[in-house]
Amino acid sequence: MTQDTRVQTAIAHWGPRFVSNGVVLADFQEVTGSLRSWGEWCRAWSARARVHEELGREALDRGKFITAGEHLQRAGVYYHFGKFLFVHDVPQMKATHMQAVECRRLALPHLRPAGERVQIPYQGQSLFGILRKPTEIERPPVVAMISGLDSTKEEMDAYEQPFLARGLATLAFDGPGQGEGEYDFPIRGDYEVAVAAVLDWLQTRRDVDGSRIGVAGVSLGGYYAPRAAAFDTRIKACMALGGPYDFGEAWDGLPELTREAFRVRSHCATEADARRNAATLSLTGIADRISCPIFIMNGRLDRVIPAADAERLAREVNGPVELLIIEDGNHVANNRPYRWRPRGADWMSDQLR
Repeated sequence: MTQDTRVQTAIAHWGPRFVSNGVVLADFQEVTGSLRSWGEWCRAWSARARVHEELGREALDRGKFITAGEHLQRAGVYYHFGKFLFVHDVPQMKATHMQAVECRRLALPHLRPAGERVQIPYQGQSLFGILRKPTEIERPPVVAMISGLDSTKEEMDAYEQPFLARGLATLAFDGPGQGEGEYDFPIRGDYEVAVAAVLDWLQTRRDVDGSRIGVAGVSLGGYYAPRAAAFDTRIKACMALGGPYDFGEAWDGLPELTREAFRVRSHCATEADARRNAATLSLTGIADRISCPIFIMNGRLDRVIPAADAERLAREVNGPVELLIIEDGNHVANNRPYRWRPRGADWMSDQLR
């Protein structure tokens, strides 16, 4: 069976990420192996997500809440990956996205530790997030977790767990152009505006320590996090994971799926308009304002964002820097998560202790 190039691209660039973030390998192989065209992608992943959703709802009915949380969490990830980059059919994408949101909402009370869906005031409307706190720790430090272009808070469980295990709270949120925020707010290069609103809100909470806040950004979030750290001294530590230094410079090397998703989430009519917006996502003349400790990581084999971008950022910041290049790692080194997730969580714990 011949697959179109968009399906092949999704598998080649992001396959390890699916598995390391909660998709069962056999499900990944069976779903992607059944596809001929990109137009089938969302529907096929939704069908497999429903298998896990039904298991979760059955467990809820039986009062088996831990089991329900596990199944519903996984269903949310599957629905998310159905929605992932599927911007050519926005109605189908959004319907699937809302199923991802609902499954994770249902899962949250039953996760270990549990999570809370939160609403953060932003420009007269709201951003939405998920706050999780380690058990038996009063007012823990908190890590604000920033997704990438095609990721959302519903995908973040695997990234949250190492922080939670080390006594750090996590707040995964959807910012402008991301997840629930993508419909009302376009992608913006000055992402520090959104992060400031998130930090303002965190400092109103009495169950986390608003004086000990870190940020961790993945993929495009690996640009957003250091961008915010350059402007907001409330950020005490920053993790930049697989992020671009200048998205405009990276534009021509991006996969077609990524460029089109960026256009739609920038609320741009044309690729030329999207390219102009991409040029506003830059750390040029800004990176040297970063003075908090920063942990920078990417894979040397990344075909989406060159590892040279991580090295450039490390050279230009003014604060303490730890640079980790995974020589056999792909984008965000999701094919080698064991080489950086525990180490990065140890680093963040040390900074916020």
